[in-house]
Amino acid sequence: MKAVIQERFGPPDVLRVTDTERPEIGPGEVLVRVHAAALNPYDWHLLRGDPYVARLMGGVGLFRPKARVAGIDAAGRVEAVGADVQGLRPGDEVLGFCPGAFAEYARTTADLLVPKPASLTFGQAAAVPMGAVTALRGIRTVGQVQAGQRVLVNGAAGGVGTFAVQIAAALGAEVTGVCGAGNADLVRSLGAAHVVDYAREDFTDRRGYYDVILDNVGNRPLSRLRRALTASGTLVANGGGSPGHVFGAVASMLRVVAVNAVVGQRLRPILPAAPSGPTHDDLLAVTTLVEAGKLTPVVDRTYSLADTAEGVRHVERGHARGKAVVTVV
Repeated sequence: MKAVIQERFGPPDVLRVTDTERPEIGPGEVLVRVHAAALNPYDWHLLRGDPYVARLMGGVGLFRPKARVAGIDAAGRVEAVGADVQGLRPGDEVLGFCPGAFAEYARTTADLLVPKPASLTFGQAAAVPMGAVTALRGIRTVGQVQAGQRVLVNGAAGGVGTFAVQIAAALGAEVTGVCGAGNADLVRSLGAAHVVDYAREDFTDRRGYYDVILDNVGNRPLSRLRRALTASGTLVANGGGSPGHVFGAVASMLRVVAVNAVVGQRLRPILPAAPSGPTHDDLLAVTTLVEAGKLTPVVDRTYSLADTAEGVRHVERGHARGKAVVTVV
């Protein structure tokens, strides 16, 4: 099969497309014929082994990537199922977390897959797993957003942000989206009642206004984020940062946890860089929203498998509009 291989840590240029063996599956595993795979910040973090502290925390690799084939989000058809797999059979259309997604075939476990909504193309479906699940956890699970609350999404036009705006609006919140002027109409169309152009206005100047802030960017000091919250408000911190750091977003998350211990507001990190937690339930929750017409993936650009490196480079620049997707079939 054709696959995108990463032999060492480095910039997107280290990725190459080559022929490699098709994965073999065991009990509880599923082989997926990949039709499309999404590009995430998670991918360039793994590609670079960044932040460097992540290499010491396991799962990434110390001197070279543990995962030889890149990618995590996929949509496609079930090719084969292992023993003990229930509810899936060859030919089923699915989406979910498939390590090694930048390839013609990827191996995963049954609990990391759900049926693909019929209303979505494979490209749209591939855009769902990490972005929508992270947004769901940030807005519903961690942020505990309720109807009537004032919710701000920083980075509202990005991969997580476009899902977060829709989920918060579906829960009945009054949503403010922070984005560039060129994305204002998009963010409004997703359900934002208000849009802040970050180039012209600092949303943290509005003191004590928001009940929940989901920060996907990490470009404002914690003290200023806190002052934009109500006295009992909740800050949900979702990474941010650029490549080349020793601690990166990990340091920001630790700071949030430390300050949370001594203030009245709720300051909570969300760590979206792995399909951990009640993943199957979360995937079902977001696909249910899709089927109800309350959640629609925003696909920014599509790339061929041969152009995956350019797609990763685009996402790494930090200005993707919604999601970027690799078309495999």
